[in-house]
Amino acid sequence: MRAPSADLLRALRRATAAGAAPGSPLALRHTNLSRAQSPLAMPITRRQKYHHSSQLSLARRVRALSTTTTAAAQNRQAPSSSQPGTPSTAPSRPPINPRAPKTHDRGPASKEDTQTDFSKMDILAAAGVEEPATSIDACTSDGFHLNNGVHTSGGKGVMLLGGEAFVWTPWMYTSTAAAAAAAGDSSRGNATFTPFLSPRGLLTFPPQTLGLLSLLYPKPDLLLVGTGHRLWMLSRETRAYISEELGIKVDVMDTPNAAAAYNLLVMERGVEEVGAILIPEGWAGR
Repeated sequence: MRAPSADLLRALRRATAAGAAPGSPLALRHTNLSRAQSPLAMPITRRQKYHHSSQLSLARRVRALSTTTTAAAQNRQAPSSSQPGTPSTAPSRPPINPRAPKTHDRGPASKEDTQTDFSKMDILAAAGVEEPATSIDACTSDGFHLNNGVHTSGGKGVMLLGGEAFVWTPWMYTSTAAAAAAAGDSSRGNATFTPFLSPRGLLTFPPQTLGLLSLLYPKPDLLLVGTGHRLWMLSRETRAYISEELGIKVDVMDTPNAAAAYNLLVMERGVEEVGAILIPEGWAGR
């Protein structure tokens, strides 16, 4: 075999020197072969490329969102900067109640005579009827407030008859009752007047507790009985004594309603025709 000539060796050296340059095809082939020989080179490169591409897509989305938000803000600010006479092109939301008034201003006060004067609807006040001094202003748990400024307390009831107010406390001890009980006066019955409320829920007032009604003349046509916070019915004996022996009609209700009914009826019919016996709201029935 012949040895290579000097010209051939010179050409091979030139080719080798040219292949070592970065832009030569031999260098690219050598680099690709070296990467192909390494099993971890390609997966790592792919992961890096995928991560880089995901960051690029996220950046693009953020840019698009910021661009859209900026455009919407510019669209909102555009009508305010436009001229007042230019109508807005943005669609308006329909009102929830189309019949609702656009403003709450009712204008100036009317001067017509057709307006309703509610003070003139009070027939009794328009007729000049004065409110009696015994009308009830307030009912408390242990007493009453009358229209004449008198206040009762201490669990005392009231008896309103003939335009006068009397304290009515038959459930409390008195010196006279205690003395009569000690003397054994059987004609007066039980001097303590207790208990009033039976287990069946019936109120029984002995006749001596209503002695003022027997002395009164002329007697009222109607007697309102307020039984405290709750409505308790009168027993047959008490109702028969008031209706048959005294000849007075009786109506029983709880104390607040009895006070309201008395205030109304005494204005209509007068203090001589209507009377009331009111027990405080805090009365326990014993």
